[in-house]
Amino acid sequence: MIFHASIPARDPQRAATVLAELWGGFIAPFAVFPGSWVAVAGDERGTVIEVHPADRVLHPSEAEPGFVPADAPPARYSAFHLAVATKLSAEDVIALGQREGWRAERCTRGNHFFDVIELWIDNATLIECLTAEMQADYLAFATPENFRAIANAAPR
Repeated sequence: MIFHASIPARDPQRAATVLAELWGGFIAPFAVFPGSWVAVAGDERGTVIEVHPADRVLHPSEAEPGFVPADAPPARYSAFHLAVATKLSAEDVIALGQREGWRAERCTRGNHFFDVIELWIDNATLIECLTAEMQADYLAFATPENFRAIANAAPR
């Protein structure tokens, strides 16, 4: 189970606000790293997404991870993404993306296994949003048995 994650954004407060809207949660400044914000789901697991300035990187240090300006601009895209539950409708998530000027569209994963709304924070970082209906389809698909079958069918 993932309790929290972090993503980069050009405007961390704005991105955290949108993420909190998906959950019906709230945002707070992340005092450990100035300029960073957290989107708080307000659930029983303590789920949060930290949103850091896009020009910063985490690095190992003695106590807390260090947080310094990056030597190079961040990559436009990466292999990183998150899938998150939302109480909003698919139409509301898409409207949220449109309001922010970010790409947001409904997509099907696999061989019609489940759908997601792709919400691209800053048009660069992918957050897959799953409505209640999409969550049910995802949970029906994402079983250990199905993942084992996919792994066994993969070329070696």
